[in-house]
Amino acid sequence: QVQLVESGGGLVQAGGSLRLSCAASGGTLSTYHMGWFRQAPGKDREFVAAISRTGAGTSYGDSVKGRFSVFRDDAKNMVFLQMSMLKAEDTAVYYCAADRGLLWSVATDRTRYDYWGQGTQVIVSS
Repeated sequence: QVQLVESGGGLVQAGGSLRLSCAASGGTLSTYHMGWFRQAPGKDREFVAAISRTGAGTSYGDSVKGRFSVFRDDAKNMVFLQMSMLKAEDTAVYYCAADRGLLWSVATDRTRYDYWGQGTQVIVSS
């Protein structure tokens, strides 16, 4: 039922920052675990970050630990991905995803999410 729309992507220089947003409609995000994934040309869709339904739990892919932060604002029905110290290898289409029933232990698995946005392009120039 929930629809997700990402925004905030764009062109940024290496070392810079971007904040991606995921806005939900047709559902209440506080009832969903949320994930961020990315996909570069010729590569599989890769786990980036996840945040639990309550916001108490977060998880990050090894390649972004210490640089990215995921958080949610349930009052606005949105989730965010704050990206800093960007690298050229961060260039990808970034997707947000939602699922109400997954176990937190498998939140890094892209096959576990039922709802996906259409993605927003991030290009990091070096």
